[in-house]
Amino acid sequence: MSVKQALLALLEQEPMYGYQLRTEFEARTGSAWPLNVGQVYTTLTRLERDGLVEPAGADDEGHEIWRLTAAGHDEVAAWFTTPVARTQPPRDELAIKLALAVTVPGVDVGTLIQRQRSATMGALQDYTRLKRQADASTGRTDLAWSLVLDSLVFAAEAEIRWLDHCEARVRRVATESTPLIAPARFERDEQEAGR
Repeated sequence: MSVKQALLALLEQEPMYGYQLRTEFEARTGSAWPLNVGQVYTTLTRLERDGLVEPAGADDEGHEIWRLTAAGHDEVAAWFTTPVARTQPPRDELAIKLALAVTVPGVDVGTLIQRQRSATMGALQDYTRLKRQADASTGRTDLAWSLVLDSLVFAAEAEIRWLDHCEARVRRVATESTPLIAPARFERDEQEAGR
């Protein structure tokens, strides 16, 4: 998630102060990704340095208000019209855990998969319950939260399908009685054999 782009998008609507930006971000995303107010102010400082925002005075309570510059408006327009790149996927702790589990001797991969599937099913049930509540409401903020929940539901469903796939592959390898060898170890063994 790009905090920078999110703050710029919120400022596209109207000038705001830092805590207000944090509150708006969390309201529109259902607090799915909590935002630290310190991170907001640090990001605003960088955005000002980059010429994308500028101070617009203070409100009656002394909060410094920020607004977009012309370059900031252009940045928001470009962000909304540019597809999210998938060239460098974010690290996925579960994928890393499973990749290591199948290469480390003594790890019960089946139990790992079953426990993760149960946890993901629990999360899916929670998301589905929240989605029903969000869909019963009306308004743009509720629509935004509902779309975030859709994303979480689809991701949980995909994770469950992927875990089913992993379990089937691990069982297939086990029945073929082919030992799982870590690629790095296999290459090292091959190099040592060649000496």
